[in-house]
Amino acid sequence: DLELQKTFILQPSFKLNNKTRRQITYKADFTYFSNEDNKMHVIDVKGFKTDVYNVKKKMFEYKYGIEIEEI
Repeated sequence: DLELQKTFILQPSFKLNNKTRRQITYKADFTYFSNEDNKMHVIDVKGFKTDVYNVKKKMFEYKYGIEIEEI
């Protein structure tokens, strides 16, 4: 059940002072559910970790309680 490019919402869109702010998302390279350990695995292939990635990783792990596995 390998999924490619699955999108997770980190923060929904919202309005402030009549302006709509876009949602913040994280797109995982690969995700799959393992019956062996009964867990969802999220895998990201990284050549270089950007500051934006580091912030989104922290937001993802806080919200979903799943550690991103980096390759």
